[in-house]
Amino acid sequence: MATIRKSLTITTSQEKWIKLQIENGGFANDSEYMRHLIRLDEERNKEFLMTKAAIQEGYDSGVSSKKRSVDEIVEAAKNRKNNRIQSTKNV
Repeated sequence: MATIRKSLTITTSQEKWIKLQIENGGFANDSEYMRHLIRLDEERNKEFLMTKAAIQEGYDSGVSSKKRSVDEIVEAAKNRKNNRIQSTKNV
């Protein structure tokens, strides 16, 4: 993997925070801490985009012709989740 050097301007307060994280043993240096923050952001955005896509898929599917209560809808969703979990265990 290629590495690229970047210049970053931060406040004194942010610098103190990063140094505190390093001193507390969580990170070896500034770069490691910044890479950690980027990984966290990537994961958070990945989850957000997956959720957004699922919501859009539901919206695009239109109105259901089934007449169900909220409890029935929640139960059906739980069943689908359990079925997915079971199918991944069987793979």
